[in-house]
Amino acid sequence: MAVKLHRCRNMWVKVNGHPCWRVQKALDEMGVTYEVVPGPWPGRKNRTAVLQGTGQALYPAIEFEDGTWYREESKDMERTIRDGRLTEKHGRPATSQAQSTAG
Repeated sequence: MAVKLHRCRNMWVKVNGHPCWRVQKALDEMGVTYEVVPGPWPGRKNRTAVLQGTGQALYPAIEFEDGTWYREESKDMERTIRDGRLTEKHGRPATSQAQSTAG
């Protein structure tokens, strides 16, 4: 499954506490094929693709081939990827994802 990882432009930050790096590293270590889509940073109001896809302007976010999106807190995303459950998030409507992570 090829996905797009929408993340900040700070590709040089490779520390475990950085949300974008945490998810990218998990994708790497689990052998998931992905394309990095570096987005605007700072400036959440300019993150139109992520906002439209997830209902949030937060990084990181994963876009699947069919146009559906996955976005949770980075620790939860990392756990999902490492547990081999990323495919479970595929095909979920973005509106339910935004509602489930907003609160």
